[in-house]
Amino acid sequence: MKDKFTLSRKENLFLAKKTLVNNIYNSAKLEGVNVTFPQTKTILDGMSVSNVDMDDIQKILNLRNAWRYVFNTIDADFNLEYAKKINGYVAYNESLDWGVLRYGNVGISGVNYKPSIPVEKEVLATIEKIMSIESVTEKAIKYMLYAMRTQLFWDGNKRTGLICANKILIQHGKGVLTIPEDQLEEFNERLSAFYESNDYAKIDQFLYEKCLFGIEYS
Repeated sequence: MKDKFTLSRKENLFLAKKTLVNNIYNSAKLEGVNVTFPQTKTILDGMSVSNVDMDDIQKILNLRNAWRYVFNTIDADFNLEYAKKINGYVAYNESLDWGVLRYGNVGISGVNYKPSIPVEKEVLATIEKIMSIESVTEKAIKYMLYAMRTQLFWDGNKRTGLICANKILIQHGKGVLTIPEDQLEEFNERLSAFYESNDYAKIDQFLYEKCLFGIEYS
C-alpha cells in the first residue's frame, strides 16, 4: 500500500486541527453516540447543550482530550504505552478500567468472533512487527484494525485505534483518517467481516479510498 499523501508536518497538523470537530463527530457516531454535528461543536466550544445525555457529552470531551494529547506529543514514538495513554483519555469514566490492557473476557456484538484476553508480550511483538512496515499509511491502518479486532482495552477500542492511527499518520505527514457518516454503514459491514476472518483485504482498501484525506493543491 503506497502512501496516499505526502504533507509537511505543518500542513498535516493544520489539516487535523481544521477538521477536528468533524473528526470527533465522526468518531462519536462510530460508537453510536446520539449527537448532532452542531451539538458536538457546541460541546467542544465549552457551552451547554440540551437533550444530550451526560454520558455522550463525556465521550465527546474525552475525544477532545485524546486529540489534545496527540497534538502535544506528535513527536513521541508510537508504542503500546502511547496507545494505553490514548485509551486513558478516550475511555475515562465510561469503562470498567481505562489506560490498561483488558484483563477479562468481552464479546463483540453482531459477530461470532470472540477476542481472547490480550497477553502483553504478544501485543508488544505484534505492534513491533506492524511498526516495521515501510508504508506509513499501511502501518497506521494495520495497527488500527489489529487493535480494534483484538479489543486491547475494555472499552473505546474503535475510537482509540482510530486516534492512534491518526497519530502515526500526522507525525509523518500522511493525512487524516476519519470514517465519514455516509460511509459508516459500509465500514461497519466491512469491519464485521474483518472481525470474523482477520482478512485485512476486506476493509483496508476501503479505508484507503474512502476514509483517508489530505490537502490537494491545484
